Amino acid sequence: MRKFLPVLLIAAIGLSGCGYVRDSRLNPFNWFGRAEARELTAQEAAQETNPLIPERSRFARPDEVDLRDRVAGLESLVVERIPGGAIVRVTGISAAAGAYDVELRELPGEAGVARYEMVSYLPEVAQAAPVQSRRITAATRISDTALAQVRTIEVLSASNALTSRR
Repeated sequence: MRKFLPVLLIAAIGLSGCGYVRDSRLNPFNWFGRAEARELTAQEAAQETNPLIPERSRFARPDEVDLRDRVAGLESLVVERIPGGAIVRVTGISAAAGAYDVELRELPGEAGVARYEMVSYLPEVAQAAPVQSRRITAATRISDTALAQVRTIEVLSASNALTSRR
């Protein structure tokens, strides 16, 4: 054991100084060549699917259908700047007290317009209530990259729409 350790250290120091292993096929970093750039063909550029995401199976569950309805009306729309983007906060009035699962659902829109609709579930038994108890608020975040392409933010309800422009 006393002779084995010095021999092992001398061999390790001797081999670490060799440049041969660095440039040989024994080094795993040399197994693949350097990256090369190439132009995409028109077919590859037009392809919208991601080849890394597997296609849905025939036995997969269907997507859930969102059955929420638009809220009755909108009161205010506030766009607050934050680091990394903006927060869009909307206050609306639901048709009945007890609305839940409120969300700003994004809608497809024109270029330069971020369009949302304020939706919620209503309780099965609707109760008449004052406006103060039917007031609901929802918010969503828009990143800086998405915000750079947006000039107008529009939120829709069942009876009106609110718009904020830059």
